[in-house]
Amino acid sequence: MLFKAKAASSPYIIWLIIFILVPLFLVAFFAFTDSDNNFTIENIIKVGDFAPVFIRSISLGFYATVICLIAAYPLSFFMSRMGARNQKLFVMLIMLPMWVNFLLRTYAWMAILETNGILNTFLGNFGIGPFQMINTQGAVVLGMVYNYMPFMILPLYTVLIKIDNSLIEAAQDLGAGTLKVFVRVIIPLSMPGITSGIAMVFVPSVSTFIISRMLGGGSNMLIGDLIDQQFLGNAYNPNLGSAISLVLMLFILLSMAFLNQFDDDETGDKLI
Repeated sequence: MLFKAKAASSPYIIWLIIFILVPLFLVAFFAFTDSDNNFTIENIIKVGDFAPVFIRSISLGFYATVICLIAAYPLSFFMSRMGARNQKLFVMLIMLPMWVNFLLRTYAWMAILETNGILNTFLGNFGIGPFQMINTQGAVVLGMVYNYMPFMILPLYTVLIKIDNSLIEAAQDLGAGTLKVFVRVIIPLSMPGITSGIAMVFVPSVSTFIISRMLGGGSNMLIGDLIDQQFLGNAYNPNLGSAISLVLMLFILLSMAFLNQFDDDETGDKLI
């Protein structure tokens, strides 16, 4: 029986080794070697030269994540309290844009935000504008919010739909007002969805390069652009690119570990 279990799991182990462990080893190897494969920590030290790019990426990713959370939470809550048919309809509407290619969705926002784009043309009919909306940090954050919003809504909805209305009614019977019910009951019970949504939005937002390149015009370089430049651009330096990737990965792992601190015991101890 044990042999059959090991045989059944062997394809997954092989997949794990080939597509996860081996790439991670190669990234670490290039990060701590030079072009002659000699050990060095110079690449890690050079990462500090790009601190402004890291700060910009983290700040824009943070803004996008906060906006997604603020916008997605009430929508997810109302969805969770709808009838089954309406819930299916809303889930389909949220998933529908994701059926369109990521690049095409971002191109659409370029057509909307350009100086002679749809939005400025519309405002021009009222004598307003034109405004510089494309090639700005605001456009980059907007692209992040639009593309990653479903990754915030769906985890929240999945958790909120499991909250029993009897818990809310019990809190109200015990004298808790609407605000207290929301803060002391609903939020703690939905914390797993909040942490999952934050992770699923923040991580791709920090590491994206397509959105910043298309909506930021190259003047708002993020970590993803920097890594892409080191591997595919004129400044070809896979060792430095690997070092940047390694630092980014460590930052993401630390962020995930921090978020997990809010995910374990929030649902049991803080009710009313």
